[in-house]
Amino acid sequence: MTDAPDRTIDEVIDRYNEAFRVHDPTLLDDLIADECVIEDTNPAPYGARHVGRQACLARWSQLAGDTDLGFSPEPSEIFGDLAVAPWILRWGPGKNDRVRGVNLIRVRGGRIVEARGYMKA
Repeated sequence: MTDAPDRTIDEVIDRYNEAFRVHDPTLLDDLIADECVIEDTNPAPYGARHVGRQACLARWSQLAGDTDLGFSPEPSEIFGDLAVAPWILRWGPGKNDRVRGVNLIRVRGGRIVEARGYMKA
């Protein structure tokens, strides 16, 4: 991967959220660092672990491209290189067809290096 772009953590999180909101995985292409690690929300209780740029890009691209899912990001809070990014995920029209969660996303050099997802059960 080439040198990281000059991007703030706010810009990274905004673009990340947009990829899921509009179902455009191509927006993720240069957001993910080579050393990225994801700890997914499923399967319970610990979630799956994805290591490396290609594995992380594949996982997030699958989710972002799923038009049956509705992703609604909520305002993030930034603490240095860490974003606390809450969201709501919908998979149907029913009142119970949704879940709230949060991603803890660490950004270095304009790219995501770590993400841990948690959701309410």
